[in-house]
Amino acid sequence: MASPYFTRALFDFLRDLAAHNDRDWFAANRDRYEEHVRQPALRFIADFGPWVRAVSPHLVCDPRPSGGSLFRIHRDIRFSADKSPYKTHAAIQFRHEAGKDAHAPGLYLHLEPGACGAAAGVWRPSMPALRAIRAKVAAEPARWLEIVQAPALARMERFGERLQRLPAGFAADHPAGEELKYKDWGMWLPLPQKDLTAADVMERLGAIYADTRPLLRFLCEALEQRF
Repeated sequence: MASPYFTRALFDFLRDLAAHNDRDWFAANRDRYEEHVRQPALRFIADFGPWVRAVSPHLVCDPRPSGGSLFRIHRDIRFSADKSPYKTHAAIQFRHEAGKDAHAPGLYLHLEPGACGAAAGVWRPSMPALRAIRAKVAAEPARWLEIVQAPALARMERFGERLQRLPAGFAADHPAGEELKYKDWGMWLPLPQKDLTAADVMERLGAIYADTRPLLRFLCEALEQRF
């Protein structure tokens, strides 16, 4: 059986980082980060390509150490009151080839002690993209509701923020009114750590992501992107 990509050592490192989130500690433990977090994640990204392409050939698996599918461990603290320099989780996104950042449609994997999960969709779309998605949902409410309420997605939950009221321009009795309040568009599945440290993690995640194909197809159509 293949060896696991993500191990207990990865989660031990992230727990320790949460307790010692400063540059001196990280510098002293950089080898642990490389061995147990960064290199296994890059190897996973390189090997997971067939499962991602089975969802859509237009989703990108990029194992480059910088600028690829693996998010940086460094936090952007320029506009944050929290000046902790490092994220206490590892994150991977297989985004659409048309997207240049995390706000494009794609698949997401979150590795954090006690808070692991897999997701698919669009997080924090730009205002033009948000309008386009809402317009698509408004035009095809039955199809959208069938997708998000499908038995295949029953184990997943919606993620993101919602408005208190319907956006301007939509009738109060619109059949997808509650859906049109969303600002983020996708599904999230919490996962136990043991699922991520299993030797068959690629098969497990591949099956989860395969169930989200109709969701991603709809979002790509809304944004006029190839699927």
